[in-house]
Amino acid sequence: MTVTHIPTEMADFTHWLGGLAARAEASGGWWAVFAERDPDGLRACLDGTELLPWDVVESLLRDAGEAPEPGRGLYEAAALAHDRRPGGADALAARRELMERERRHAETRLRELDRRLGTPDPGEAARLEHDLAWTRDDLARATARIADLGERLGRLGRADRADRADRGAAPGAEEPAPAAFAPAAPAAPAPERRRPRGARYAWADDASGGPEPRPVPDAPAPQAAGAEPRGARFRFKPGPRTGAAAPPDPATAPASMSASAPESAAASAGAGEEAARAAANAVYAIQRLRAQGRTGEAHALLFEALAGPVGRLPALAGELHRAGLGADWAILLWEAASLPPGRLAAVAGALADAGRADDCEQLLRQGLARPVEELAGAVAALVAEHHDHEAHALLTAFLRVRTPEEAARLAAVDPALLMPRLGAAARALSPADDRALRHALRVGGVLGT
Repeated sequence: MTVTHIPTEMADFTHWLGGLAARAEASGGWWAVFAERDPDGLRACLDGTELLPWDVVESLLRDAGEAPEPGRGLYEAAALAHDRRPGGADALAARRELMERERRHAETRLRELDRRLGTPDPGEAARLEHDLAWTRDDLARATARIADLGERLGRLGRADRADRADRGAAPGAEEPAPAAFAPAAPAAPAPERRRPRGARYAWADDASGGPEPRPVPDAPAPQAAGAEPRGARFRFKPGPRTGAAAPPDPATAPASMSASAPESAAASAGAGEEAARAAANAVYAIQRLRAQGRTGEAHALLFEALAGPVGRLPALAGELHRAGLGADWAILLWEAASLPPGRLAAVAGALADAGRADDCEQLLRQGLARPVEELAGAVAALVAEHHDHEAHALLTAFLRVRTPEEAARLAAVDPALLMPRLGAAARALSPADDRALRHALRVGGVLGT
C-alpha cells in the first residue's frame, strides 16, 4: 500500500480550508459552482493532495463574508511546501503554460462575443450576455492563476537560493554554480566535453552535442538602466537605455564623430557575440546542474540573468529555446514581470528591439497584477524610451483584465500621460469598452481634469 506524506504546512492549510468550505457551502454561492464543475479536483484539495487555487479560496471567503487573513499566510506556506517536492518547479511551469492557453482562449472568445453583441439577434442577446459574463470570469481567473503561479515560482526560486547559500556555508558543501551572466576571469582550459542538446537530454550526465562553450572574457558590461519616466512622483531622470549617447545624424555630424561609426558598429557586434557566449555558457551550466540533481541551483543561476545587462536577455531566450528549455524562458519572463517599473520597461524595450515582440507583450501582460501606480510608472518609462507600441499593448491588456474603475484610478496617477492612451486602447477594443471607460472616468472625477 502506498502512503502519501502530506507536509505539515499543507495539513494546516487543509484543516483551515475544511472549515471555510463548510461555512461557504452553507451560504451557497460559488461553492456550488466549483463543486459542479470539478468535484474530483475539489475533493483532492480538501484531502490535502492538491492545492486549491487562491482565486477559488478568495471566492469562498467572499461568500462566507470573511477576511483573507490568516488564510493567505497558511496558503503561501502550504504552496511552498507543495512546490518544493521533486519536480515541483516543472509542474508549476507546465500549469502556467496551461493557464496561458486558457487566457488566450478566453480573450479570443471575448472578442467573438463582443463582435456578436454589436449586432445581436433579439432572441440571442440574453444568452450572449450570459456567455460574456462567464467568459470574463474565466479570463479573470486565468489571469489571477498565472500571476499566482508566477509568485509561487518566484518564492520557490528564492527558497532554493537560500538553501544554496546555507549549503555553501557548511563544510563539504558542493561547489556553487557558475555566474554565467557576470564577466568571468580567464580560466585554465577545461577538458573538452560534449554539450547536451534538447530537453530530453537535460537530465543526462553526458550526451553528444558540441564542445563546452568558452567562458565569457573580461569586458565592461553595458549599463541598462533604461530611460525613466519624468515627473516628481517617479523621482527618475530620463536617459538612454544603454547609457550611450544617441547616434548623431551623419549629414550634420562633424567628421570626427562620423569616423566613430565603424567603431560603434564593431562594439555592437562584439556585444552581440559576448551575449551569445554568455547565453551558451548559462544554458550548458543549467543543464549540467540539473543532470547532477541540483535543480535549485539551476533555477538560481537562471534568475541571475535578470540582474545582468538586459541586452543579453534576447540571446538567452534564443539559446534556451534551441536547447528545448522554453519553459525556463517562460519562468524567467514571469520573474521579470515583478521588476521595478523602470527595469521592467528596459527589459521590455530590449526584447522589442531584438524582434521578440511576442515575448515583450507577454512580459507586459504578466506585469498587470501590480498596483496601478507601478503600472503608470511602467507606461511612462516605455513612452520615455519611445516604445509607444509596447505602452499601447500594456494598456490594452490592462483594460481586458482589470475593471473600468481600476482604469480610472490608473488614469488619475498621471491624467495628461494616461488618459489619451487609455482612451485609444479602449476604442481599439470595442465601443462597449470605450463607453465603460468614459463612465468610470466621469464617476471617478478624472475626465476633464
